[in-house]
Amino acid sequence: MTETDNSRAAASKLASNQVLSFRLGEEIYGVDILAVKEIRGWAPVTRIPQSSDHVLGVLNLRGAIVPIMDLRRLFSLASAEFTPVTVVIVMSLATPTGQRECGIVVDAVSDVVDIPADSIRPTPALAGQANADFIAGLAQVEDRMLILLDAAELLGRELLSEKAEAA
Repeated sequence: MTETDNSRAAASKLASNQVLSFRLGEEIYGVDILAVKEIRGWAPVTRIPQSSDHVLGVLNLRGAIVPIMDLRRLFSLASAEFTPVTVVIVMSLATPTGQRECGIVVDAVSDVVDIPADSIRPTPALAGQANADFIAGLAQVEDRMLILLDAAELLGRELLSEKAEAA
């Protein structure tokens, strides 16, 4: 597979070329804007006993119980204080069990970025790279590298494993 084929495959993981960019520490990430249902300020959640460390709890959003995950913990990054700019990105994802909602806590939302499909680069293969199939690709935005996440791959797996653990 050529580099062009790799970047096309990475771009095909995104349903659109518009991504919502957000910060975790010094890094900038992005998710397909079509997966984003809403952006909310941080609010305390109801903790679920014996849930994974990265699952902070659940929120009741207009009658729907939505699991809230800390992306820093999921990515094994250092913890940070929740500040007034800490937000929850609520996403609606297609999973094998149907449409599910999930929220991720991020340090701050940046903006919506248009990314041409031919500018998305595949993730380089690195020795010891642990299961990074949730990374849809990398793109240069201004002077920063944007890590594009495949939310359905990343959180869909998490939603299924949480359901399996509960059963």
